Amino acid sequence: MDDVFYMKRALALAAKGEGFVSPNPLVGAVLVKEGRIIGEGWHKEYGGPHAEVNAIGNSTVSPEGATLYVTMEPCSHEGKTPPCASLIIERGISRVVAGMKDPNPLVNGKGLELLQSHGIDVIPSCLEPECRKLNEVFVKYITTHEPFVILKFAMTIDGKIATVQNASRWITGEESRKKVHRMRNRMTSVMVGADTVIYDDPLLNVRLKGRKCRSPLKIIADTGLRIPPDAKLLVNEPQLCIIATTEKADRFKVLELRRMGADVMFCPEKDHHVDLKFLFSQLGKMEIDGILIEGGSTLAFSALKENLVDKIVAFIAPKILGGAKAPTPVGGEGIPEMENALNLKRMKVQRVKEDLMIEGYLK
Repeated sequence: MDDVFYMKRALALAAKGEGFVSPNPLVGAVLVKEGRIIGEGWHKEYGGPHAEVNAIGNSTVSPEGATLYVTMEPCSHEGKTPPCASLIIERGISRVVAGMKDPNPLVNGKGLELLQSHGIDVIPSCLEPECRKLNEVFVKYITTHEPFVILKFAMTIDGKIATVQNASRWITGEESRKKVHRMRNRMTSVMVGADTVIYDDPLLNVRLKGRKCRSPLKIIADTGLRIPPDAKLLVNEPQLCIIATTEKADRFKVLELRRMGADVMFCPEKDHHVDLKFLFSQLGKMEIDGILIEGGSTLAFSALKENLVDKIVAFIAPKILGGAKAPTPVGGEGIPEMENALNLKRMKVQRVKEDLMIEGYLK
């Protein structure tokens, strides 16, 4: 029971690193000695000290003989920082409870084995499902080098994302919109199609009061390079914009956008659109570990059709708009047979004030 209690505390600490440690994992650590917490820490920023180092550094008494609770196996290799397993051994910690093994092939059990070889009592798994969910982005990226992809949308109860006149502000309530900003803060990048930029002119930044936040990269899929240079996201943060286009793009416009500071990336074309498989593979090589797709409906269907979406997050507002031509979250040519419909697994439903939030996985 105590192990679960302290691991829950370590998970809460780990979450404090959201938005700042990518592409590293979120990790929290708690040191316990004689029934009380003597030190806590979490991985605060990419390249900075790991959670275990911070917990040991913050300890109020000697950690010798203490139990260390850490949400992920301590590293055993030299990276941007020295191996944590060596420090644990050096400081005389007698017991280590890990939330899960580190899926990084450079570690993957080696850290726990090193601790055990020095006589440390090791519990390799505690609240593993919760620990894996916290780091679902890292787990996929470190094992496949492909980004973890979330498709997010907000719709009315009759399945509309805008009115027949394309008005979409606001479908959901304020609390749902705050959750979306927290999602953006957690993810490395946010992605939209050209029509979303043209019609909605979004900023795609993070606006959370009282919290230190960093803006995600903005990825725009724009087959013909149609987005205007005065779009808000280009005017405000051009250096954070990656515009994926094809040979259909006007070369003078490419030069103009690059002069503004945007990164224009040429991709092959597939089904008259940017080849998303190619694009996502290139983004993975750029250490972009997670993508939050926020619109539009054509982009959503293309990503689903190519089996690139890992997770769906849908906000449903108790409103009805109607209209045969009002847009829906997923467009494209659609799936003709019901038996081929995509089904969500491990689904979770929760209330967010007046709205519903549905999470589920496709893979």
